[in-house]
Amino acid sequence: MDNVEIEEMFQSVGPVSIRRMFGGKGIYRDGVIFALDLFDEIMLKADNDSAPRFEEAGARQWVYQREGKSPVAMPYWSIPDDAYDDPDEMAKWVRLAFEAGLRAEASKAKPARSKPAKPKSAKQKSAKKRQDGAGEG
Repeated sequence: MDNVEIEEMFQSVGPVSIRRMFGGKGIYRDGVIFALDLFDEIMLKADNDSAPRFEEAGARQWVYQREGKSPVAMPYWSIPDDAYDDPDEMAKWVRLAFEAGLRAEASKAKPARSKPAKPKSAKQKSAKKRQDGAGEG
């Protein structure tokens, strides 16, 4: 699919950028990847919230198979067939994919929880007192 066709397909979420990757293309909005053009097929991002809807609509999940390795289910699904003939239906699936992309980005951006400070040992407290009192007198 050429870039103009991709841009038209995804116009319901606004302007998209398209970058080459994995031998295909990544489709982004505001730096958030939410679709792939891979193996001459558009695949939309889904997550635990939206994947059941894709499955119910008859979409197929992309499963990556490397030689000698177990297959890995990827978070991308085919576009349900009904969407190709109905711009409103296509817009619905594209928005679902973008929302899944936003959730994925938000989960990456959460700050790591810092570990609570360990209580100081009696030896460390004693050394600290000596340091603090060293300049006095």
